Amino acid sequence: MIARLQQCLVLGGLLAAIAWTSWWWSRWPLVAVLSLLALTCTHATVLAMEFAAAYRISARDPIPRASALQWVKAWLAESWAAPRVFCWYQPFRSRAVPDRLPADGRRGVVLVHGFLCNRGFWNPWLRELHADDRAFVAVNLEPVFGSIDHYAQTIEDAIAQVTAATSQPPMLICHSMGGLAARAWLRDFDAERVHRIVTIGTPHRGTWLARFGHTVNGRQMRVEAEWMQGIESEHASTQQVLFTCWYSNCDNIAFPISTATMPGADNRLAAGRGHVEMAFDPRVRRETLALLER
Repeated sequence: MIARLQQCLVLGGLLAAIAWTSWWWSRWPLVAVLSLLALTCTHATVLAMEFAAAYRISARDPIPRASALQWVKAWLAESWAAPRVFCWYQPFRSRAVPDRLPADGRRGVVLVHGFLCNRGFWNPWLRELHADDRAFVAVNLEPVFGSIDHYAQTIEDAIAQVTAATSQPPMLICHSMGGLAARAWLRDFDAERVHRIVTIGTPHRGTWLARFGHTVNGRQMRVEAEWMQGIESEHASTQQVLFTCWYSNCDNIAFPISTATMPGADNRLAAGRGHVEMAFDPRVRRETLALLER
């Protein structure tokens, strides 16, 4: 569903930009050029507002903020990384790397995307896993705007597939809301069926930005929301399974900074990375996949 929606947005926006520019070009070329620049900068402007809010809110966090220069660099990098994901990988390449289930006895992976995403988010990871001859399943969480609780069965089905192929409990790799979906799975199913859960930019205690979310899953991710309090009070925690939590001191979605960490977890800092860019940091990917052998 999300692929179709993003296809419509990308193609509709492109056609509207072409029509607008063509109409103005013969009348006033400067307006056409300025309009294109404005359209190009719209996404970066929205991201700048997110980074500014994250910088301000994180001032009160126990984990120190990055320098102002690091925040600016993170914003520029995120302005490049996010359109690549939301305008290419997810709408047009979500099936470019199909799930792979070789019966070779090596530990496999289940990859769980975040809010407003699909399995195409993981394409660089999937290509690397394919080259390494690993078993993997990348899920699509649906309904897109439904309760996070509904995603537990989707994750369970993927775990069962990878386990059946490899005869080993897989590792879960989750970005953003996907980490909360993994904790919803952990609450309802046997923790011994997974090797480890790795989260990247997951708002484990909610995120300030979710106050502007009005979907079911968006409201669930609000700081001190009833759903967040429930997941904390239940056994979906480091008491049940090993967690590795990647967090950034420049995260423009999961903030304040410490919200992406968990007590007792292997918390790792990806310094100076934006929310989407963090998932494509070579070090994050390298060290995460190295955990398959531990």
